[in-house]
Amino acid sequence: MEWFKIKTPTLLMRVAVDEVVYVKADGNYCDLVLINGRSRKLTFQLHHFEDNFKKLKNADMFIRVGRSLIVNRQYVQVIDLIDQTIVFGGKYLLRELRTDNPHVWRPNREDEGNDLRDIYTVKVSRDALKQLKEQLESLKGGESS
Repeated sequence: MEWFKIKTPTLLMRVAVDEVVYVKADGNYCDLVLINGRSRKLTFQLHHFEDNFKKLKNADMFIRVGRSLIVNRQYVQVIDLIDQTIVFGGKYLLRELRTDNPHVWRPNREDEGNDLRDIYTVKVSRDALKQLKEQLESLKGGESS
């Protein structure tokens, strides 16, 4: 497992790379969102995370989406150009769309009763979503269509 460090004069935080779902910019701050449902607002701009992710062995795991978001591609489940959203899910809680309402998620049978907090939805511009969709479609190996 690969780790990266976040250091400030008052904080040292070690984060397992595969637990990062996304990082979203909020002015001079960023929200770091983890798969366990925790998030932390940090006093860094998004380029700080982008620069650090580029140094990782699996640097291609993270994709910059527009000006305000970096996503971990292993958690991207749905890119919805109409609603302009990305839906992220945990690797243990895969979801399927309900047939009667395609915008409502339900757990798979084996996940019934589990906490649904592992599903995140983030609004993103249509152009940024198109670019992300193209990038994910062009990836080779390990992912099937």
